[in-house]
Amino acid sequence: MGSDSETEKRVQKEKEKKKMLALAPIAKPLAGKKLCKRTLKLVRRAAENKCIKRGVKEVVKSIRRGHKGLCVIAGNISPIDVITHVPILCEESDIPYIYVPSKEDLASAGATKRPTCCVLVQTKPAKGEIEQSEQEKLKSDYDQVVSEVIEVTTSLF
Repeated sequence: MGSDSETEKRVQKEKEKKKMLALAPIAKPLAGKKLCKRTLKLVRRAAENKCIKRGVKEVVKSIRRGHKGLCVIAGNISPIDVITHVPILCEESDIPYIYVPSKEDLASAGATKRPTCCVLVQTKPAKGEIEQSEQEKLKSDYDQVVSEVIEVTTSLF
C-alpha cells in the first residue's frame, strides 16, 4: 500500500506525460520545467497589473502595431494552424517567444477560465499606471525570463 503522497506524485507524473504527448510538432523552443514555472509566474504578475494581451487576435494586433514584449504560446493547440503564423510575426518584429506545454496552465496564469492559445506580456499597462515598486518587480522578472528565453532560443537555432 502506497501513501497518499506517492499516489499524488504518480497522478502528477501521468498528467505531465499527457501534456507532453499532446504537444504540437512545431512547439520549439519549448520551456523546460523551471523556465515554464518562471514564465507562468511572470504571466500571472503581468495579468494582475493588466500588462497582458490574451488570445491570437489581440496578440497579432499588438505585434502589428509595434508593441514589444514576450510572447508565450501554448504547445498543445489543436488545430495547430491557429497559431502557426504567430512565431513568424514575432521573429520579424524581434519579439522573443517561448512555448509552454499547456494552454490550460497558460489560461490560469493569465487569470482567465478559458484555455488561451497565446499571451503577449508587456512591461507597461495599456491604460493607466502602476506603482513604481510593482513596475520594478515586473521589469526584473520580465528581464530574467527574456534572457533565459533568448538563451534557449540561441542554443536551439
